[in-house]
Amino acid sequence: MTHAGSSIPRRQLGRYLKQGREEAGLSLEAAGEALEWSRSTMYRIEGGGSAVKARDVAAMCALYGLSPEMTSALIALAAETKAKGWWHAYGDTLPAWFELYVGMESAASCLRHWEPDSFPGLLQTRGYAEHLLRSHPELAEREIGHLVELRMERQKILMRKKPEPPRLDVIVNEGVLRRPFPGMAEQLNHLHNQVAAEVAAIRIVPWDTRPNYALNGAGFVILEFPTTGIRTPEPTTVYSESLTGALYLDKATEVAAYSVRWRTLESLSLDADQSANLLATIAKEMSR
Repeated sequence: MTHAGSSIPRRQLGRYLKQGREEAGLSLEAAGEALEWSRSTMYRIEGGGSAVKARDVAAMCALYGLSPEMTSALIALAAETKAKGWWHAYGDTLPAWFELYVGMESAASCLRHWEPDSFPGLLQTRGYAEHLLRSHPELAEREIGHLVELRMERQKILMRKKPEPPRLDVIVNEGVLRRPFPGMAEQLNHLHNQVAAEVAAIRIVPWDTRPNYALNGAGFVILEFPTTGIRTPEPTTVYSESLTGALYLDKATEVAAYSVRWRTLESLSLDADQSANLLATIAKEMSR
């Protein structure tokens, strides 16, 4: 697997350009009008949604009155946004909103994943992934095959040597473990092996836990990133997926709210040893 590719430098460049625009006192619309770009183009650039040409970065820097030194630095950063990650081989099968996540996941140093309804993709067996994707009415067989291979490829970050693999902390509902389907015993044994090998830490929310706000709503991932040299580290980001898109939240107040929710989920969960024992017990039950 190659390096994380373009997602991180794109987002960094977008933040710097947004900061320059705001310090220049320009709205998104005003800057777009001056550059003869649409609001959606401006939003996509500042959000790290696309690679940016050097001449476009230079035009933005000139409009914002940035120094020659900053302009040179941002043009150099723009060159990095064109690098393609391994996931680009999956083409149109991969939604654009998820492509950004795959790049960020590959660059993260820590992933804290709450999943109320299924297992995280990084821990799914091939059989579980296929079963889950085949339940989607809009996916063709070819797309299912590509998405399964993508999921298997993503899992290689957990076993890589350099850079260090991310720490993966997972919290799941007990009901997810007890959902019967062919291959579930294999999936549970795989989870148990991953915990035993310290590839992932898994904690379980018991099925009889009292209602709590933290258990409601969609699952989410809190991604933390390593500092690379003198470059400003990618900010901690919360990713939450829906049926047709995803949210990427990196404001301090947003991350703080999800961090509180994560700690609440931890307080509702069995500890690591209890979770491992329950996982082993359910795996035996499913094997009968």
